[in-house]
Amino acid sequence: MTERVPLCQIRPPPNVWAAPPEGAPQWPAPAQGWPPTAPGGSPFAAGPPRPRTETAPAGSAYHEQARNGRQKAPQRIGEFLLVLVGNLAVPLVVIAFGALAWYVLGLDFAPEGGDRILGDPLADEALGLLSIATGIPVVLLAARWCGSRPGGTAASVVGRLRWGWLARCAAVAFPLIVLQIGGLALWGYLSEGEESLAGDFPGWSGFVLGLAVLWALIPFQAAAEEFVFRGWLAQFFGGFLKSPWPGIVIASALFAVAHGFGEWSGFALLFYSALWWGWLTVRTGGLEAVIAVHVANNMTAYAITVALGQLAESGNAADAPWQALVLELVAAPAYCLLIAKLATAHGVRRRSPEEPAERAEPTGRVEPAERAEPAV
Repeated sequence: MTERVPLCQIRPPPNVWAAPPEGAPQWPAPAQGWPPTAPGGSPFAAGPPRPRTETAPAGSAYHEQARNGRQKAPQRIGEFLLVLVGNLAVPLVVIAFGALAWYVLGLDFAPEGGDRILGDPLADEALGLLSIATGIPVVLLAARWCGSRPGGTAASVVGRLRWGWLARCAAVAFPLIVLQIGGLALWGYLSEGEESLAGDFPGWSGFVLGLAVLWALIPFQAAAEEFVFRGWLAQFFGGFLKSPWPGIVIASALFAVAHGFGEWSGFALLFYSALWWGWLTVRTGGLEAVIAVHVANNMTAYAITVALGQLAESGNAADAPWQALVLELVAAPAYCLLIAKLATAHGVRRRSPEEPAERAEPTGRVEPAERAEPAV
């Protein structure tokens, strides 16, 4: 005879759809160490995404900023081609649009057979400066897209231009350049007489207009040349070469060639100056010092050219006479050594800081002695 169980003792079947009690082990239990789990995340959740850009290790010198672990052969080739094609094609596009706008306005073009396009020398010179200035975005985009590093690392080891340091360098560069070009003008006057300063003053309205237009564009044009030659080229070769000097020498030669072939003294002047400027860039950890002296030189030279009414016949440093080379033999090292001494006195960083670039402290913090870079 079957024993009866009281209804009060009968237990309902368990609810298989109910959530397990807190603290109960999961079923089935995962194998030890698999799948990898992130703290507080799902066992099958993906790891943290890799950042799109990455900086070089802390303590890297300026020419080593491309060493972020992302520089394989395809990336290097792509970065090289982007900078090369960009600095050839983009300026041509700017000039083409400028010429098209000039044509639509019904203005005259320069006579055929010359180096100019637009009939007005000031407009033609401004268009040329603007086309060169496009080198800045080309370098920044190449560093970010192909180099997978912040574009600001092409400016300095802290990932940006250090404006306070740039102002200090400009305060040194402008008086020195005025003294140097003034000495060259005096030398020409003593050797050739008043013919060396012959020209027609365009009037105050023309003079002021010329300075306003050209001085507004020169900082971008000069900075673009520094971003390409003292910046990107040095870092490109520094990405796989320990010494900065191969990049400095190659960039200096290309810098001289880019200005054309005029007088031998002009080519030597450009190459010699670029060597010093390349050293100073690595020594100070950024482009600020060389941008300052480049801007000061171009602004002063254009001011004299506009004042003498010689903008239509203006050349460039490739046409510099041997007297300019003699003065540069002294002026270039004087400026660079003085700026290097000021950089040490003000604690300007020569190597990338420990903290991320966007949070790096401004100029003025003296880096620890063990991080200081030996003289290049």
